[in-house]
Amino acid sequence: MTSKLEQLQDILTPVIEALGYKCWGIEYTPQGRHSVLRVYIDHEDGILIEDCATVSRQLSAVMDVEDPISSEYTLEVSSPGMDRPLFTLEQFAAFVGAQVKIRLRSPVEERRIFQGLIRSVEDQDVVVQMGEFEYLLPIDLIEKANILPNFE
Repeated sequence: MTSKLEQLQDILTPVIEALGYKCWGIEYTPQGRHSVLRVYIDHEDGILIEDCATVSRQLSAVMDVEDPISSEYTLEVSSPGMDRPLFTLEQFAAFVGAQVKIRLRSPVEERRIFQGLIRSVEDQDVVVQMGEFEYLLPIDLIEKANILPNFE
């Protein structure tokens, strides 16, 4: 059986791609009677507010027909932004050398929060350097990851 997030990705990604955008990632946060569905879109020319509105209208129409979320929810469509979230190994690989903050579902070496440099991606692990130490973080344990913007 597929998870709710996988079901949402299967429904929404083709719609986003048909509109000419890339589905950067999807977050689904059930919160009692009112959930949040956050969809990040990207495009080689960047994302404008009009792009988000266009995608939001199309996704709303599809969600009304498919009805994968039985409770009330808020749909948010946005660009990944400067502190873009990372969802896939490919995204981590594209940002090797960048500073990142990662929260894990369960601890690795007694830590759940890691903030450091993305050194590499190996198999199913993201290698993060914090000071003198490197940590192998399994992609399946990553709950949330965001690039830390560099303002220099």
